[in-house]
Amino acid sequence: MKPAYWDEAKAALARRDRVLKKLIGRYPDVHLQRRSDPFTTLARAIVGQQISVKAADTIWQRFVAAVAPAHRTRAFPRIAPDAVAAAPVDALRGCGLSQRKTEYLSDLAGHFIAGRLDPRRWKTMDDEALIAALVDVKGIGRWTAEMFLIFHELRPDVLPVDDIGLQRAVALHYHRGERVEAAAIRALAVRWQPWRSVATWYLWRSLDPVPVEY
Repeated sequence: MKPAYWDEAKAALARRDRVLKKLIGRYPDVHLQRRSDPFTTLARAIVGQQISVKAADTIWQRFVAAVAPAHRTRAFPRIAPDAVAAAPVDALRGCGLSQRKTEYLSDLAGHFIAGRLDPRRWKTMDDEALIAALVDVKGIGRWTAEMFLIFHELRPDVLPVDDIGLQRAVALHYHRGERVEAAAIRALAVRWQPWRSVATWYLWRSLDPVPVEY
């Protein structure tokens, strides 16, 4: 489902920024949309860290089969924190996960089980507060938290200045291919507020037309 703010954001960005106007016109029928629940989305983000997409998909399928066998054939399975917490370390390692990632997943499950991460509270939290709660989990840094806010929580005004794709797109479209610092991206993005997530998403499309879905 398209975010309720999407059309308003598109119209505002197209008025303010000629680059974005062109990109928005190029991709008129695609938009952000969430695919899974919060815990599953974060677990998959941890599984996929620092490995290729192909390797991540293979390990993820094994992981789903190990902790949620009833859901293993679903395109977007749902993983329960209790199932991950109860899984033997050897079973998780057998999926191809490193020792460190098994620890990260266990810590993530513990945060959900204990209520330190409670999706019911997130609507009352601003972006920075939610990012702070997420990075309290081992293995989740600011970039992963920002991606979660954009792709799962559909927060409209997140600016992931450390994202390589955003840096490349800004350099390509606004600085003649020259590398840009975070401060320059923030200055450019003032005109995009309060729709910086949407602007970022369209700049990503200029590098990869196929949207990433979480």
